[in-house]
Amino acid sequence: MTTDATTAGQCPVMHGATTNAASASANRAWWPMALNLDILHQHDTKTNPLGPDFNYREEVKKLDVPALKKDLTALMTDSQDWWPADWGHYGGLMIRMAWHSAGTYRIADGRGGAGTGNQRFAPLNSWPDNTNLDKARRLLWPIKKKYGNRLSWADLMILAGNVAYESMGLKTFGFSFGREDIWHPEKDIDWGSEKQWLGSNRYESDKRESLDNPLAAVQMGLVYVNPEGVNGQPDPLRTAQDVRLTFARMAMNDEETVALTAGGHTVGKAHGNGSAQKLGPAPEGAELQEQGFGWMNHSSRSVGRDAVTSGLEGAWTTHPTQWDNGYFRMLLNLDWALTKSPAGAHQWKPIHIQPEDMPVDVEDPSIRVQPMMTDADMAMKMDPAYRVICERFHKDPAYFTQVFARAWFKLTHRDLGPKARYIGPEVPQEDLIWQDPVPVGQADYDVAAVKAQIAASGLSLSEMVTTAWDSARTFRHSDKRGGANGARIRLAPQKSWEGNEPARLAKVQQVIEAIAKSSGASVADVIVLAGNVGVQRALRAGGFQIPVPFMPGRGDATEAMTDAESFAVLEPIHDGFRNWAPKNCAVSPEELLLDRAQLMGLTAPEMTVLLGGMRVLGTNHGGTQQGVFTDRVGVLSNDFFVNLTDMAFQWKPTGKNSYDICHRKTGQVKWTATRVDLVFGSNAILRAYAEVYAQNDNREKLARDFVAAWTKVMNADRF
Repeated sequence: MTTDATTAGQCPVMHGATTNAASASANRAWWPMALNLDILHQHDTKTNPLGPDFNYREEVKKLDVPALKKDLTALMTDSQDWWPADWGHYGGLMIRMAWHSAGTYRIADGRGGAGTGNQRFAPLNSWPDNTNLDKARRLLWPIKKKYGNRLSWADLMILAGNVAYESMGLKTFGFSFGREDIWHPEKDIDWGSEKQWLGSNRYESDKRESLDNPLAAVQMGLVYVNPEGVNGQPDPLRTAQDVRLTFARMAMNDEETVALTAGGHTVGKAHGNGSAQKLGPAPEGAELQEQGFGWMNHSSRSVGRDAVTSGLEGAWTTHPTQWDNGYFRMLLNLDWALTKSPAGAHQWKPIHIQPEDMPVDVEDPSIRVQPMMTDADMAMKMDPAYRVICERFHKDPAYFTQVFARAWFKLTHRDLGPKARYIGPEVPQEDLIWQDPVPVGQADYDVAAVKAQIAASGLSLSEMVTTAWDSARTFRHSDKRGGANGARIRLAPQKSWEGNEPARLAKVQQVIEAIAKSSGASVADVIVLAGNVGVQRALRAGGFQIPVPFMPGRGDATEAMTDAESFAVLEPIHDGFRNWAPKNCAVSPEELLLDRAQLMGLTAPEMTVLLGGMRVLGTNHGGTQQGVFTDRVGVLSNDFFVNLTDMAFQWKPTGKNSYDICHRKTGQVKWTATRVDLVFGSNAILRAYAEVYAQNDNREKLARDFVAAWTKVMNADRF
């Protein structure tokens, strides 16, 4: 008799670990409605091969930048046999790689972008819009290998695009190092709910302005818009609507949009001279022997005039390896007709063109070939507002170059954060409004004296803590925007946000500004220090003598330094830490809490201890009592967790997001709660954290952990 493990052909190792519903990693296949906390666990330090002591921002300062740029410039025309360059120049390929690395950024949540080197991993490395960019990154490998830990992939990919432009004649606006690589896919980014590539269900019926938030691309697997037209159907005016919306969600205005479109299409070409059906799987689905490559075509060379990438075929300009004004000359001076590429993709061809205006073949310069335009290019010509900008750029090439260089810098640096994070010899001196500039504040004032003034001001513990929290909670770890530095909570639009309780804020602000004026401290510092004073008061009430660290030196931004419109996207519409949730939302309050915590850069334990601590400090939005599981509000205790996990109580729903907490024996209501409160007692992972803080021997641990997490939030934007 044989056992299962010894049956012929039977392997004792579990197969299909990534898809088998019985595996430990597939709990959601069994229980799809369970709360998924992966968003808070994804960047575990165990995944980083460089170790906890490695500091990239210090290592990159040792980089020999001139030598690196010299090597990159040489690479542009140093063709390799396994992937030869069009016209002997890799510029177009490297620019597209950099563009698509940065172009995933969206303003709604600050996620995406070039800041992490995420293009190396799924799903981005296998998006249809990123076809063959795996070759661009592999071409860069010898340079990455040479400069090692002093150069991240994230920095290298963007710098390669910069150097590509410079090698073709563009004077770029500048460059900053400082992007630190991640080491596995980012799971926190909502790229869309579609189950197929290039699916189209991101709009309410046919309303082109109703693209689902926070998405900034019109279809799954695209960076911006479909180059063939809306849903692949040519219509330049409708495509213009898509272009305008997607670029706006990338923080670009019309002039920047035209400049980027034209500047991106001034060099390089699209590839569609063959059948896309002959391409193999994307990198994530390719066989082992493909060496990590995707989209391989083993029936032809896959390169040069045989290449297939987007399916469109041709260059946009006469000289695709030179920076010039040729894009506008071709677009505006020629008439264009709809046609199809050899791969069957919709594109536009010139009706009449002189041979000398045609670009040469990528392999044989004695052959002239037809240029082309995409539907998005035709949108630049046919949309009235875009047309005016195109004509201005056509008449003034120097102005076009200037606008493009600045827009390219913005595109590739938008998610890097404030200028204080910029590193390297090419950092521009100019302060740009989209960098959210903040002046350096004073740090040599008497902190103890300011704390004494705050303590004697008459402000309540709740007023001090909530104002500091509301000021700091706007920080987004995704693009390093927001936070307490700058004290923009006192400026439009933040001073009027519902989440900031304007009446309470105005009262506190008046007191804070008076203390700041008399002490020489910034308003930003006094706001944070007041929060610390409140936490310190709660600690003492709990019997703990634990210091709350404070770092002085924040500055106060002015209205002139603040692009009020761009800050509108930072407005909170929910805050589980203050038990505030929208009344009508398709997303559950607990999922909103996870999203907020991740954007703030918090771990699951930090989120847990902060929420439990904020409840007993009485900091709920509007002063509600839901989740305030304590009879001694204002004392930093573990009462929230003790009573949450106490089986003497049972929970009874009273509405969509409201519950009564009743004595099990008498049925008497003791407290009320929301889903955000109770998920810490019902979800297995969160309950495990809650039980730690509910233990009798962990009261001081809760206090110390709360102070550490609080300090992290207050200092998140200090670079």
